[in-house]
Order: sequence, then C-alpha cells, then structure tokens
Amino acid sequence: MQEEVNERTVALSVKAAKLTGRVLASALQKWLADHKKAHEAGLTPHGRQSVKKLMGHEGAKNSIQLKGAPRQFDRVARKFNVDYAFYKTGPKDYLLFFKAGQADAITAAFSEYTKRTLHKGKEKPSIIGQLRKFTELAKERQPEHQRAREAVKGER
Repeated sequence: MQEEVNERTVALSVKAAKLTGRVLASALQKWLADHKKAHEAGLTPHGRQSVKKLMGHEGAKNSIQLKGAPRQFDRVARKFNVDYAFYKTGPKDYLLFFKAGQADAITAAFSEYTKRTLHKGKEKPSIIGQLRKFTELAKERQPEHQRAREAVKGER
C-alpha cells in the first residue's frame, strides 16, 4: 500500500527521428517548465482576497473609495474576473484595492455596481396597492348603457 502512494508515473510523448539523451532531457525540461507554470498559477489567489495577499501580487495597485455593502460589489465583480480586496475605513466606508492592470475591468464592474445600487434605491409600488387603486377606479366608473333591441312579434 505504501509503495502505491509513493509511486507516481508521468506519460510523456516525444516525436523524434532518433531518441537521444539530449532530446529526452529537453523534453523533460519542457514538461517541468509547464508543470511549474501550472502549479504557480494554482497558487495565485483570484477574486476577493485580503489586502496582504493582493499586495503580494506583481505589478502596481490602485484603490477606489466605496460606500455601501461590499457583498453587492462581490456579485458584480465575479462576472468580470478581477482580483480585489477591501479595507474598512469606517462604518460602511471601504477602500477597494485592485491591480492596476485590471483597471478597465474594475471600471466596468464599478459602473454596473453603481447602476444596480441606484436602481435599488427606487421603491417599487406594491401589488396590493395597485389592486386597491384599480378597484376604486372600477367602482367609480359608471356602467355603460347598452341599447337593448326589443323584438316585436307583430311587425314581421
């Protein structure tokens, strides 16, 4: 059982006219480089993270002041696949840190977030209130008089 856990196999396919030690070594180096790149990509966190982790990423960082609930921004930011972090400065006041390379995606996410928050502030009329209003209008409306034809038996 222990031997099965420790053993790992790798399938490597090399297309060459003559398989020499150099060709095999270069193929293994390429495989190791791809494997290392995939491993490092898995270690880098994406999406919402702490400020410390975000500052550990390469490149410049920017910040925007955000007032409101960060959870609403999270829903929008997932669509745009951005890396960001919140720093609380006061009650309902946050600083939004993000990578400078993702400024366009953050601007798009931020504009959609502001659009959602502006529409959320408007109150929607209640359905019960609308029904009461229309019932009152129906009661006030006078029934239309219909002309009734009287059938006269003797004239035909």
